[in-house]
Amino acid sequence: MTAPTTAPLTGLRVLDLATLFAGPMAATLLGDFGAEVVKIEHPRKPDPSRGHGPSKDGVGLWWKMLGRNKRTMTLDLSKPGGRATLLRLAATTDVIIENFRPGTLEKWDLGWPELSAVNPRLVLARVTGFGQFGPYAHRPGFGTLAEAMSGFAAITGEPDAPPTLPPFGLADSIAGLTTAYAVMTALAARDRTGEGQVVDLALIEPILAALGPQPLWYDQLGHVQPRTGNRSPNNAPRGVYRTADGTWVAVSTSAQSVAERVMRLVGRPELIDEPWFASGADRARHAGVLDEAVGGWIAARTRTDVMAAFEKAEAAVAPVQDVRDVMADPQYQALNTITTVDDPELGPLRMQNVLFRLSATPGAIRWAGRPHGADTDEVLTELGLSPDDVTALRAEGAL
Repeated sequence: MTAPTTAPLTGLRVLDLATLFAGPMAATLLGDFGAEVVKIEHPRKPDPSRGHGPSKDGVGLWWKMLGRNKRTMTLDLSKPGGRATLLRLAATTDVIIENFRPGTLEKWDLGWPELSAVNPRLVLARVTGFGQFGPYAHRPGFGTLAEAMSGFAAITGEPDAPPTLPPFGLADSIAGLTTAYAVMTALAARDRTGEGQVVDLALIEPILAALGPQPLWYDQLGHVQPRTGNRSPNNAPRGVYRTADGTWVAVSTSAQSVAERVMRLVGRPELIDEPWFASGADRARHAGVLDEAVGGWIAARTRTDVMAAFEKAEAAVAPVQDVRDVMADPQYQALNTITTVDDPELGPLRMQNVLFRLSATPGAIRWAGRPHGADTDEVLTELGLSPDDVTALRAEGAL
């Protein structure tokens, strides 16, 4: 179960101590491109993601994706034997990813001073709700709180409706991507300096960065972005429109030329000559008339006809798809975005493929998430522990 030698991160060793989503996702992304990832879970309290969402035959399906390309072992870091074993693992590891509340590792005498002492080249990525310091640092933090605090929920939803939270782990996913980037940045610095460092990543920050220039707008203009539903303050027509057969399509006119093509397509070319049509922001202030023109034209046609007409006109449109449509979408099929992974527990599984394609050193899903602690003995044997050592750790409750 080793990474192909062509994978770009082959030889990189990662310990995933994190739970739920942001930290483990970062480790998954590293494993997808060849890193050797060891998932360390508490012996009696596995990563809660194993129980999130639907399961099949008692096996959590979310874990099959989040745990892919990871070997799994158990270790109770609060036990003396668990602490000593982690330090032995850290000595031969490049990256540790953890998401305990600030001070937890320190409580176990496993903080940065102890970890860097056994391995000065180590990169320690610490993923928390609010960061390692500040007035909120010791609060429990989850993605939902980041989605609320960052301003995302405040601008999401209809103008006269409550703020809306996403029905999936948006902040966690953005933080997972960011953590993987942060780790690679720290490793690049290590290549120059020879020394590792600590990555301090707070869930509340990457999602704020993804929201764009809102702080800048407020700082310079006092502007607070309101909720506008599916409309945009920057262009129109823009939104989702219902077709004659009861499905939905999304239309975007971020480019002026596309906006003009759309209006010609729907039979309202005279609107192009209106003075306000010349800029996206001015069009947005007349979204009502534009939505009526586009929405009325789409409502009279099936989705198939709408898609064909927009494509012929070189106008931007996409179907609003649920997962059933995604699985059958020809573009996703061409990209192999959904790939099949053979799993010993459940058989063939279809899941999202690696995030991007590299022409010379591609990533790959080598296996899906493995059972809790499946590789404990193997990892410890590779570390140099004897069968008696492993037995003693089990007797202590450290495994």
